[in-house]
Amino acid sequence: MSHTTVRAPNPVWTDPDCPVARTLDLVGDRWSLLVVRDAMDGARSFTEFQRRTGIARNILTDRLRKLTAHGLLAQRTAPTGRRQEYVLTDAGRNLFPVILTLRQWGERHAFASGETHSTLVDRHGTPVPEIAPTGADGTLLGIDSTHVQKTR
Repeated sequence: MSHTTVRAPNPVWTDPDCPVARTLDLVGDRWSLLVVRDAMDGARSFTEFQRRTGIARNILTDRLRKLTAHGLLAQRTAPTGRRQEYVLTDAGRNLFPVILTLRQWGERHAFASGETHSTLVDRHGTPVPEIAPTGADGTLLGIDSTHVQKTR
């Protein structure tokens, strides 16, 4: 497993020792995660991100800069050669399970019974199975079977 170092100079961490807090410092606002979601769905241009999210131009500019500075997105010349486009880096692509887990939580808790919503399907059109974290021995993990341990 490769790790990507945060590229932005001297970030100010909310809780420097906590991986959850650091992750939220990087992508914890709704616009950043929606930009990442849309990049996963194929958005590449500023215009596509704005159309899909409805985000104000100034906020989108800020989030694209931040996600690029932190190594989640990269800019490259579009195949047409006319403009720049944004693509997910490996670090950005590694957010897929996070986006999937948020999606599945939302399917269970953010919609009324029978309310219409989108569903993520695999390449065969089959709904993606629910993510369930398991331990090394295969048992289901939860808040009652895990704890945080500091490392050095």
